[in-house]
Amino acid sequence: MTWSQRLLAVAFTAAGALHFLRPGVYEEIMPEYLPAHRELVLASGAAEIAGGLGVVHPRTRRIAGLWLAATMIAVFPANVHMALHPDRYPSLSPALLWGRLALQPLLVWWILRATRPEDA
Repeated sequence: MTWSQRLLAVAFTAAGALHFLRPGVYEEIMPEYLPAHRELVLASGAAEIAGGLGVVHPRTRRIAGLWLAATMIAVFPANVHMALHPDRYPSLSPALLWGRLALQPLLVWWILRATRPEDA
């Protein structure tokens, strides 16, 4: 395993666990138009944990990378929601909220790059 794969696995496993440890934090950033906030927070946490653990083994690494990239795309609306409503998140600067949107494609790129097949 490369250092990038290790970092990816640890980062997403830990981030996913936080969804279960502090679900209220994530529920607060959910757009109102989405139903079942608690369930979606827990599902996205489980998806991140599954993807992070999947990165560890070479046989599951590529599908885990695709899974994590899809998960990042699925949670993107919550990040857009935060950027459009900075007044709801006074502890975060609007620049940070917009910066997260710009970094999300780089995160997806890193996920796909770190989990690409070894011969690619």
